[in-house]
Amino acid sequence: MATLQKSLRIPKEIVEDIQMLAEATGQDFSAAAVELLAEAAKMRRCPGIGFADGPAGRRARVLGTGLDVWELIATYKSLGENPARLRKAYPWLSDAQRRAALGYYAVYPEEIDRRIALNEQWTAERLRTHHPALLPGRK
Repeated sequence: MATLQKSLRIPKEIVEDIQMLAEATGQDFSAAAVELLAEAAKMRRCPGIGFADGPAGRRARVLGTGLDVWELIATYKSLGENPARLRKAYPWLSDAQRRAALGYYAVYPEEIDRRIALNEQWTAERLRTHHPALLPGRK
């Protein structure tokens, strides 16, 4: 990704917030600010999407659901990319929530496809090798 250098005036309180975030996440100020700006731009472009931290890093999430976008899209793909079947698979979601996930995927397919691919790498053997304490039947 090409980067450009821009100068902007940021209120002191926001600078302090970004600095605290940078320190908490082990990032430098610039990386933390870029992450925040990128997420804000994505949220503006795709209403109904937010971001959440988790063991696998920050992920795009459908607001009000607890579901990551990649989860809905993986299901959508497994259902032959059929919106009616997706509605049946997630009947508790509103049409707006399903549209938010599909819209985010339409705009950022590489990000979501990469997350799906990472998730698919977790085979039973890999789990046994890397995280044996998570296997059922362990004491």
